[in-house]
Amino acid sequence: MSHIPVLLHEALDALCIRSDGIYLDCTFGRGGHSRAILASLDEGGRLIGFDRDPSAVAAAQDLAKEDSRFEIVHTAFSELESALDSIAIARVHGVLMDLGVSSPQLDQAERGFSFQVDGPLDMRMDPTSGQSATDWIAGADTDEIADVLWVLGEERFSRRIARAIGEARKVEPIVTTAQLSKIVSDAQPKKDQNKHPATRTFQAIRLHINEELSEVEQGLEAAVKRLEVGGRLAVISFHSLEDRLVKRSLRDASRFPQGDPRMPLPDSVAKPRMRLMGKAIKAGTGELRTNPRARSAVLRVAERTEAI
Repeated sequence: MSHIPVLLHEALDALCIRSDGIYLDCTFGRGGHSRAILASLDEGGRLIGFDRDPSAVAAAQDLAKEDSRFEIVHTAFSELESALDSIAIARVHGVLMDLGVSSPQLDQAERGFSFQVDGPLDMRMDPTSGQSATDWIAGADTDEIADVLWVLGEERFSRRIARAIGEARKVEPIVTTAQLSKIVSDAQPKKDQNKHPATRTFQAIRLHINEELSEVEQGLEAAVKRLEVGGRLAVISFHSLEDRLVKRSLRDASRFPQGDPRMPLPDSVAKPRMRLMGKAIKAGTGELRTNPRARSAVLRVAERTEAI
């Protein structure tokens, strides 16, 4: 299954692309959004992509060979400030973040992201660094596993599942997605007819292994700092934890500091750094027919104010 960029037209409209501007695609994936941004730029425009997945970086390098206006940086987007410093870019005119895991990552069994295809239990965005899901499950105590499933997966049977994982690994190491999926499914006394029993557990472990919420939080702050006045930040989220984080971060950046509401704010008080641009945007019925992955996507947009 090829990767279809979600909310493509809505994201482009949100960015209000100027043809000679400098833009960031913080999650290159397979380049659907990047190619669309490049199509809106003239010879003076520039696009920098970020990704920590080596497969995505390889695809991006091919694009960079075709188009001199584009370059790829192999790093997490939380590091975008240092990456921009390294290529002498102070500020940019727009930032796009398409959060979560891409269709190619889910479809490649060897990446270990999906409970629907059996493969090594890895789950790392960058399989060349960090701890795999197999290693974490082997070493974490059951309380830690339960906490991760509860907090990051909002899994109501987190304790029961954690105990089942603890018992299963005494018999043999848990090294494949099929093993983990069966353990989780068997541990649940009630099944949701509309969702696979392992959905929340796989989501939670993936978020934990890749420190995704921390990455998003740091990336949002860095993006706000590097936007030009009038520049747009567009963020696409796919589940409630991410979306709540994005919503809260943009809301806080768009507010005046709290003080006595009866007193005028002195000129020295910091002004809001961002302005919210409308309400959350979701995919229309047309896109949902052709791309089911878009059903949970939420796009939020904010614009940099004059306060630097």
